[in-house]
Amino acid sequence: MALKATIYKADLQIADMDRNFYETQNLTIARHPSETDERMMVRVLAFARHAHEALSFTKGLFDTEEPDLWQKDLTGAIQLWIEVGQPDDKRLLKACGRAEQVVVYSYASNSSIWWNQIGSRLERARNLTVFNLPAATSQALAKLAQRNMQLQCTIQDGQIWMTGGDETVQIDLETLKAPAAAHY
Repeated sequence: MALKATIYKADLQIADMDRNFYETQNLTIARHPSETDERMMVRVLAFARHAHEALSFTKGLFDTEEPDLWQKDLTGAIQLWIEVGQPDDKRLLKACGRAEQVVVYSYASNSSIWWNQIGSRLERARNLTVFNLPAATSQALAKLAQRNMQLQCTIQDGQIWMTGGDETVQIDLETLKAPAAAHY
């Protein structure tokens, strides 16, 4: 018998001063049986950073054809494709062909090894952004995970803070790859 996803609920208050976005999101998060709290909380962080009325969690680990989160326009075209972890270069290049923008949040202690192996093969991906979370940061985020969470995410001047209960995690993302500059 297959294991079912564990359902988590999060009331996420987002104060993104960089984008002038202030909203409370009531999230229902399906955590795949093979997914860790750490990975799930990185997905929540990605949601908070890119919050938009059309942004949604996908089947993710249940469906290899979908990212962890995506944002589609009214025609169904993919505007934003978000991956969490260390996807391979072929998956990312395919995603770059399907979406306007692709963002990766890598968080494992071996992220630098992963990036050194595939980074050069992704140079031509002009719409790809890759961030790395230090392992200590993603592990601290994992400690905020509960079945029913009250979270606050504050973003200001590129700095991010995630608070749950009386614990606050400062998140400093390292940019491994930025999208190519647009030429007009």
